[in-house]
Amino acid sequence: MKNEMELVLPHERVDDLQLKGLKIIQDPKGFCFGIDAVLLSNFTKLKSGDTVVEFGTGTGIIPILLSGKTEFKKIYAFEVQEQMAEMATRSIQLNGLEDRIEVIHANLIDAIDYVPLGSVDVVVSNPPYMSGTGGLKNPSDLKAISRHEVLCTLEDIVEKAAKLLKFKGKFYLIHRPNRLVDIFVLCRKYKLEPKRIRMIQPFVHKSPNICLIQCVKGGNSELHVQEPLIVYEQGGTFTKEIYEIYGMENITAFTKENGEES
Repeated sequence: MKNEMELVLPHERVDDLQLKGLKIIQDPKGFCFGIDAVLLSNFTKLKSGDTVVEFGTGTGIIPILLSGKTEFKKIYAFEVQEQMAEMATRSIQLNGLEDRIEVIHANLIDAIDYVPLGSVDVVVSNPPYMSGTGGLKNPSDLKAISRHEVLCTLEDIVEKAAKLLKFKGKFYLIHRPNRLVDIFVLCRKYKLEPKRIRMIQPFVHKSPNICLIQCVKGGNSELHVQEPLIVYEQGGTFTKEIYEIYGMENITAFTKENGEES
C-alpha cells in the first residue's frame, strides 16, 4: 500500500469515510461525490463471491464504500474521464484494494470488450441524470459529462448491464423520478425486471427528487415499493436514517457547504 504523500496531489484532499479506516482522494474544486452515491451504495446488496461492474465510478466512492460493507469477489469500475479514473485508481491504492477493485478507463458502451458476457452478478450505476446536451456550453466539461448524457445514454447503460449480467443477476440504479417511465420501458425491453423501488424525498412534505431501483435479469413481474427515505428534518438537520446510512458522526464533512456535488 502506498502512502498518502505518494498518491495525493497538492490541490487534492483526503477525506476519512469513517468506515473501517477507508479514505478517498477528492479535488475540492472539481467533482466530489454526493449523497446519491452514498444512498446507492447502501441500497446495493452484494454477496460474498459476487463479481460486480459499476458504470461511471467517478471518484471511486461506491466501490470503496461497498468494500467496507461486504466481501465481494471483484468490482470492475468503468470511468470514461481520464482525470477521474486516475484519481479513483489512486484512492483504490491508498486503501490497498487493488486486488478487489479495478478501475477501467473506458466508455461503458465498450464494457463487453473488458468483461465477459453473462459473467456478472451485479451491475450498479449512478449515471448522468439529464438527457441530451441542449444548453451545454462545454460538453467536454467534467461536470457536464457526469450530469448529462454526453458520452452514453440511459439505453446504453441498461443494454450493457443486461448483456453483462448472469440470469437472475441484479441491476441497481439511482435516477430522477421524472425518468421512471423511460427506465421501466428500457429495462423491460432488455429483460431487466424492476423489483424494488425507493423514493428519496428532501423533506417529508416535498415530492421525491431521487429514486433507487433494483432490477433482476429474467425476474418475474412484481414490483415492491418501499417506504420513502426522508433526507432532512423540518429544521434542516439530517434524519436519523441518513445518519445511520452514512455511519458517521461528522456527517457535515460531506455536505454541500464542504464541496459536495450530487
